[in-house]
Amino acid sequence: MLIRLVSLFALLLSTSLIAQKKEIKVDQDRLEKRIFDLADFGKQENGETERVAFSDADIAARNWVVQTMKDFEMDVTIDMAGNIIGKRKGTDATKKPISFGSHIDRVPHGGNYDGCVGSMAALEVIATLNDHKIKTKHPLEVIIFPNEEGGVMGSRAMSGNLTTAAFEVVNSTGYSMGEGIMRLGGDTTKIKEAVRKNGSMAAFVELHIEQGGVLEKENLEIGVVSGIVGLKWWDVTFTGFANHAGTTPMNARQDALLAAAKFIIAVNEVTNSFEGAQVGTVGRIKAEPGAPNVIPGKVVTSLEIRDLSSEMIEKVFQGIKAKAQEIAEASNVTIEFHPLDTTAEPALTDPLVYNEIENTTKALGLTYKFMPSGAGHDAQDMARIAPTGMIFVPSKGGISHSPKEFTSAKDMANGANVLLNTILALDKKLD
Repeated sequence: MLIRLVSLFALLLSTSLIAQKKEIKVDQDRLEKRIFDLADFGKQENGETERVAFSDADIAARNWVVQTMKDFEMDVTIDMAGNIIGKRKGTDATKKPISFGSHIDRVPHGGNYDGCVGSMAALEVIATLNDHKIKTKHPLEVIIFPNEEGGVMGSRAMSGNLTTAAFEVVNSTGYSMGEGIMRLGGDTTKIKEAVRKNGSMAAFVELHIEQGGVLEKENLEIGVVSGIVGLKWWDVTFTGFANHAGTTPMNARQDALLAAAKFIIAVNEVTNSFEGAQVGTVGRIKAEPGAPNVIPGKVVTSLEIRDLSSEMIEKVFQGIKAKAQEIAEASNVTIEFHPLDTTAEPALTDPLVYNEIENTTKALGLTYKFMPSGAGHDAQDMARIAPTGMIFVPSKGGISHSPKEFTSAKDMANGANVLLNTILALDKKLD
């Protein structure tokens, strides 16, 4: 009889622990409040927030994040690239850390969710673990990367891919990347100290809004990211001859803007000539001298190509380049391609990590699909040095990089719960 009672008690205790484990979820209201609290840093009179990297608002928000981590009794450091790293001890000091996080800087006239959801969810994961007094074997690291929107600066530095040439790039604050690193507490003269060795992390996971409309359109709750597209940027310079618009016959012109217009159409046509999901974009154009009565003698446009395959990016570029040469000859202008220091290689997510994301999503009863990321993320560079995974949650209307950007509290909590339970699953499996 005693043996039966002991067995029954053990069964009840086991059932209770399983039920307790299943009930471990983030606090949805607390997570949403942190999103709103973060949005206060840089809030304008019109209610919108401006918080470009290196701005005073960015620095104030970073200080708030650091204090929050300290309140969670985390060990907080800022590395030489300005990455904020909050560490929570594990029970086994020999284990490599499981890292997760995102960014809090924004594009000009951006929204409150891009990057911010992943960052605030990372803090919420730590808060939830503290609430439930859960200790992980692996140390945990929450990483808030600086200047993601201006060239994934922090993660590039951490993976050893930030060159000194990037220090000269100036953002809308007027500060260069080099000056910005110093403002954020880093040190450009010691930037190599920010580099983490390949294999120094057990895993890295980033939660992010989708920044597209696929999940919402298909009425799905989670995107399990299969890979992040690579991208390459060029400045394309068209050089003709500036001349009087009234006295120069049409057949005697060397119109750089006309050649650029033909080039823009060619980018679209060449990109579409290949099978696949690759994209090519011209998003910026500047004509000189810029007077209505002068034929443009010089034009500079941007060119961006993205795909999950580096080979496809190169194929599209060579196709565009060949077509550009034809345009140059027909227009009697020269066309030059100048690669910019914004290259990001395609990054496939790690099978073990995305399988755990999928298993966790299923266990939570959430709907999902595997999908690529058409946008670049910090996870892209982290994939160079650690097994990496990404979790997407829906963006309302597919809107991002806009004040109208929105993700519901429920969707944010769903993503945070997947993040939390994926980390706990990886803690058990990554031995």
